[in-house]
Amino acid sequence: MLSNVAAVVFDGVAPFELGVLCEAWGVDRRAQGVPHTEFAVAAERPGKVRTSMGFDLDVHHGLDRVDQADLVAVPAMPRDRPVPLPVVDALQRAHERGARIMSVCAGAFTLGAAGLLDGRPCTTHWMYADELAARFPLAKVDPDVLYVDADPIITSAGSAAGLDACLHIMRKEWGAKAANMAARRMVVPPQRDGGQAQYVRTPVPESSADTLSPLLAWITAHLGERHSVQELADRVHMSPRTFARRFRDETGTTPHQWIVQQRVQRAEELLEQTDLTVEQIAIEVGFGNAAALRHHFAQIRGTSPQHYRRTFGRAG
Repeated sequence: MLSNVAAVVFDGVAPFELGVLCEAWGVDRRAQGVPHTEFAVAAERPGKVRTSMGFDLDVHHGLDRVDQADLVAVPAMPRDRPVPLPVVDALQRAHERGARIMSVCAGAFTLGAAGLLDGRPCTTHWMYADELAARFPLAKVDPDVLYVDADPIITSAGSAAGLDACLHIMRKEWGAKAANMAARRMVVPPQRDGGQAQYVRTPVPESSADTLSPLLAWITAHLGERHSVQELADRVHMSPRTFARRFRDETGTTPHQWIVQQRVQRAEELLEQTDLTVEQIAIEVGFGNAAALRHHFAQIRGTSPQHYRRTFGRAG
């Protein structure tokens, strides 16, 4: 069970990306049913660390703290200066003992300097993807994803994608219920797509607009029912064509794709928290039969409902 996280920093660390890690792993959410992690920020030596924004951090822990961590997290660091050798050594030690290691944004360059991207799929901010590939030619850089899980190395794209990667790790370690609660506390979508799938290729943002939010809430509460574009358009007094265009503008996807995503997410919760059969869950969430559920679950999550239940269900 993931219970100990250390973020590694050196001069030039980006404070926002470090803040992502602090928010994800450093906040105690046990009252909401989210497992607790011991979190600390570590540097080559305790003391002042200069950020990219010109202010200093007062870091209390040296790199010996990294040796205790189940997860070692690397925020965005300077790409134009060498990575301190003690940091490289600490990351390599963590990898050798089997710790999971993640990067946020340009933190991937630090992992590359430690040789941890060689032969692995990985990502970084799209602006830096070509540079990462050029500097570390053995890395398999994918610029089109939010994050890549090449366990035990997880790399994420720019800034906010670090939260997607953190939530993915929570889901993988603690299950959907805990990850969803952590996401609600942070006021972000529990997942922008993919969940258990290794690569997140098509982010599906939640709507923040007023026009369709009530309808989306209603659909979520009635997933077991059939929903045609015509009927949904009628509920918000739009023509089907206008509704479909507005839906894509506000959610980034089609009504059908959005509903399928919600059904799969609800199926995950039922697989985790109930003893219902796959057939019963398929009917409950609106897929109608187990075959349809298996098809969509495999397409979106990259695994089967049965395998997901064995991994994250109550018995597991």
